Amino acid sequence: MSSAKKEFIAEAEDLLEESGRLILEVQDTYQTELNPDTINALFRAIHTLKGLSGLFGHQGIADLSHALESLLDEIRLGKVDISEDVVKFLFNNIDILRSIMEGLNQDKEQDVSGHLKNIEVFRNSLTSRTKGPELKGLIDEALLMVLSEYEEHRLKANIHEGKGVYMAKAIFSLADFDKSLEELTRLIKSKGELISTLPTSSNMPSDSIGFNLMFGSAQPIEKLRDEIGLDIDSLITPKAVEIVPQPQKAQVGSDPQREATLKSTTTTVRVDIEKLDRILNTIGELTLAKGAVKRIGEELIENYGHSPLVIDIHKISQTLEKRLAELQNQVLEIRMVPIGQIFSRLSQVIRKYSREIGKKIELVMYGEDTEIDKYIAEEVIDPLMHLVRNALDHGIEPSEERKRKGKKESGTIILKASQRGNHVIIEVKDDGGGIDIQKVKEKAMERGLLASDAELDEKGIIDFIFTPGFSTKEVVSEVSGRGVGMDVVKEKLAAIGGFAEIDTEKDKGTTMLLTIPITLAIVKSLLIRVGDMKFAMPLTSISETVVITRNELQTVEGKEVYNLRGEMLPMTNIGRVFAIGESESEKFFAVVVGAGNRKHGLIVDELFGQHEIVIKSLGEYFAGLRGFAGAAEIGKHEVILVIDVDALIEESVIKQKIKGGAVNV
Repeated sequence: MSSAKKEFIAEAEDLLEESGRLILEVQDTYQTELNPDTINALFRAIHTLKGLSGLFGHQGIADLSHALESLLDEIRLGKVDISEDVVKFLFNNIDILRSIMEGLNQDKEQDVSGHLKNIEVFRNSLTSRTKGPELKGLIDEALLMVLSEYEEHRLKANIHEGKGVYMAKAIFSLADFDKSLEELTRLIKSKGELISTLPTSSNMPSDSIGFNLMFGSAQPIEKLRDEIGLDIDSLITPKAVEIVPQPQKAQVGSDPQREATLKSTTTTVRVDIEKLDRILNTIGELTLAKGAVKRIGEELIENYGHSPLVIDIHKISQTLEKRLAELQNQVLEIRMVPIGQIFSRLSQVIRKYSREIGKKIELVMYGEDTEIDKYIAEEVIDPLMHLVRNALDHGIEPSEERKRKGKKESGTIILKASQRGNHVIIEVKDDGGGIDIQKVKEKAMERGLLASDAELDEKGIIDFIFTPGFSTKEVVSEVSGRGVGMDVVKEKLAAIGGFAEIDTEKDKGTTMLLTIPITLAIVKSLLIRVGDMKFAMPLTSISETVVITRNELQTVEGKEVYNLRGEMLPMTNIGRVFAIGESESEKFFAVVVGAGNRKHGLIVDELFGQHEIVIKSLGEYFAGLRGFAGAAEIGKHEVILVIDVDALIEESVIKQKIKGGAVNV
């Protein structure tokens, strides 16, 4: 993909993100007091997308944006009223544009003729609004002639709302009039709505420029003159006076110390994430080199003692390690984005689907400033989307049912993010009906996943939800019910080294906890030995290590467990799973992985300590190899396999279930 195309897609996605946020604002305020600046901002965003698409030769996107722009223009001009149908239609078309952008990212152009026809049909179905009050006789005709159609519409709207219409006269120095005008505009907008800014040249000094600013306000003229500090004329007297708090008086006018500048006020630049990936790959290679230098230094100390040359190499190794760590952290910081960006997208989904299925939903968000790697943020959006849809459709009950249960009519969905060590914990919580454990069990038996005489605890039964194609919903809706959700959640999370936990209580609600790594760059790992083979295990998956003896292992229902501080920890012998032989030693190590209810012990023969690794893909040839996340080089050209902890545990559990007759495969 060309750099120009990447730049276009990045800009377009930002514009679509902004458009979605503005539509949400329209949805929340159109029935009370919609700020016309919101519609204008939305119109400008789509207009910019149209121009950008045309510039880069993506005519389909340009045509679709143009059609939406025309609809928004009619809305901003007051020719049609905003309704729930209009808001829904705008949301749908933003989704269509996002879908087209995804296709473009994969070098796939889409035919938009059908979408254009739909917009045309929708526009024709809208009822035109009445034109509003007649302005002739109210406003000077010479003034009306210089107003744009939009300005005339906003003038009528202010008169219709009973507000006064005023004209403020301001004179600025040519040297800094732009900043002074901006300040004045901001001050006037705090008192009402700025309708039009008209330059004037009458009675102006040669080094000055004048403006007539027409604005609408419910405040009386005396108060406006005092607070704005300018000569103000009344064009239309307000019908009623609204008392508003007095803000701090602003100073408007020229500042002789100010100088015009062409210097940009922003200090940010957009960087292609692939460029950052290449830098991280280079850092990864340097990390391997650093490890080699450190190893050489240790060998020199063993062979030659602490000679001056050996000490110098040791110091260089330490400096290199420190500076590489700093460089790595700085690059990772560049890749980090606030998770609030994801929450914003999810809020759009929640608002959209809640209205489609007729449920009242209150959305509460915490921890929006929690940062996460850009790549992981994009990978986790789909799992979160599925969880939110499940909460909307499966979790939150209809209003009448909630009333019968003594709950408030509107359901609540909580999105919460927090950092815990090298992980980010994302919580999706609802106060709905909870998961019907018995129904899940019956469905599992119906599909042959669970034997009728099998005994599983509540957690074991809930885990069937992650089975591909599994759904307890009898009717497929637009939101969920197809059985393609929770398995996607599991797969997507596993791909980035994360996992999901479910906590549910009948009639109280369900909490989905996602544990994901902050970044997937250079990984700190624990080197282990199983039999004659050496492996790496990411430290992000490990909670602790313990030394155990063979007689401390117990067998419960055919499964090996270990009493870890009063908690029965299920154990898996890695050598047995990988068929590389089991240790005959009486003493070995247990690596405890996971957290909470997902804790599991992995039996290994030896621990070698921590090591920084760069995980490389095994390639297409080994794509079906289960239990391994990739390979890594650890020095002296030694390559070892990196264990995929979640896949290993899953493989072990499946084998145990098959052996115990609990699962039919």
